[in-house]
Amino acid sequence: MAQRNDRRRRPGSAYDRPQDDRSRYGGPRYDRPPDARAPRTRPQEGTRLTRRGRVLAGLLSLAAVLGGAYASAGWQGDAEPSAPWTAEARPSSAAGAAGTAGGQGDRAAGEVSSDPPSRPRDAEGRAPRVPETGSGTFAAAGVSGTPVGSGTLRRYEVQVEEGSGVSADEAAAEIQAIVAHPLGWARNGRGRFQLVTGKADFVIRIATPGTADRLCAEAGLDTGGQLNCETGKGVVVNLRRWLLGSPQFTGPPAQYRHLIINHELGHALGLGHLGCPGPGRPAPVMMQQIKGLDGCRSNAWPYGTNRAYLSGPTL
Repeated sequence: MAQRNDRRRRPGSAYDRPQDDRSRYGGPRYDRPPDARAPRTRPQEGTRLTRRGRVLAGLLSLAAVLGGAYASAGWQGDAEPSAPWTAEARPSSAAGAAGTAGGQGDRAAGEVSSDPPSRPRDAEGRAPRVPETGSGTFAAAGVSGTPVGSGTLRRYEVQVEEGSGVSADEAAAEIQAIVAHPLGWARNGRGRFQLVTGKADFVIRIATPGTADRLCAEAGLDTGGQLNCETGKGVVVNLRRWLLGSPQFTGPPAQYRHLIINHELGHALGLGHLGCPGPGRPAPVMMQQIKGLDGCRSNAWPYGTNRAYLSGPTL
C-alpha cells in the first residue's frame, strides 16, 4: 500500500548528460528514433475524501483493474521468482526460446483485441488537451511503497511537470502497481524496485512534449515531441503518450501506460529493442510498438501467463 509523505518540488534540469554510453545501471543506452495554491482547509467529516483517501481509493481501483486483467488471462498466482538478474545480465537463451516457442502458452495478459482502441474523452466527447510546453518544474509524488522483486534494490521517485493536469500522487500509485504486476520485470527475478520520496536511484518524470524533448536531448536522444526516453538517470514519459496512448497500439491509454513503464524499465536494465517474432504473436515489450506491430499483437508485459519471457529478434 502506498504511504503518504510530504510533496516536494524538483527543478527541471536534474537530468545531466551521461558521460559515457552506459546507463546508470551498467547497461547500454538505446536511442529511440522518432516515431498561490489556496490554503488547505480541513473538510467536514463525511463530506469528501481526504487527498490521501483519494490516492488510496485510486490505488485500490487500479489494483482491481490490473488484477482483473491477469485474472481473466488465466493468472493463477505468484510463482517462486528465478535467480536475481544483475544490472549487466540479459534474458537467457532458454528464456528467449520459451518466449518465442509459440502456442497458447505465450499469451500475454497485456494483449488486447484487434478492435479499434477507445480514446479518453471528456464529458463533451473531446480528447484530453495536451499542452505542448510547460513550466519545466516538477512536483514530486508524496507517496512511497515497499520493495518488490529480487536482486539489487533500485529506488525510484515519480515526478510530474506542474501544470500538466496529472496528479503526481495518482501517477506514482499507478506506476507502482505496474512495477509490481505479476507479469512484470520485478515479479520474474529481473530486478527489485521501490517507490520512494527523496533520495532515489532514478526518477520517472511525466513531462509535456516540449520539456520531454529537452530532457531527452540532454542525453543525446531525439524524441520529436512524440516519444518517451530513458536517460542515464531515469525515465522521461511524454505527456502525450501518457494521456492519449499510441495510434499503433490497439488498446486504451491506460493499457499503453503499462507498456511505457515496462519498456523504459527494460532499457534501464540494459535491454535493447526487439522485433516481432512472427505474425499473430504477442509483441515483445521491448519492441517499439509505436512504430508499428509488423503483424504482432499489441502487448504491454514482458512475460506471458505461462511466465515465459516474450522475446523476439534482436534489432
